[in-house]
Amino acid sequence: MKKTTDALEIMKDMIGDDAELREMCEQARINAHVAQLIYDAGTEAGLSQKELVEMINTTQSVISRLEDADYEGHSLSMLSRIAQALNREVKIDLVPIASDLAVNSPSSQM
Repeated sequence: MKKTTDALEIMKDMIGDDAELREMCEQARINAHVAQLIYDAGTEAGLSQKELVEMINTTQSVISRLEDADYEGHSLSMLSRIAQALNREVKIDLVPIASDLAVNSPSSQM
């Protein structure tokens, strides 16, 4: 293995052909991406978590969990409520899996 500081290359070398590990990495990437989308949308709208909570009639702990990259319980209905409150829409696309590591594929982003 050649020396590199490229995190994606290191991940590809570590994962190799392990399908289970590849799936775990992809799930972690999706969770982090959704959390970042929620955080960014609220920030761009100039809303605090408390203000967003009031708009969608939930609790601050729910929003806090949704903005946590490790949270795995994102629901389409909650994402839709958040999107509606922020005058946005949720888009989901099913695309073919790239032959390269999915973590490296911009087309696999949600």
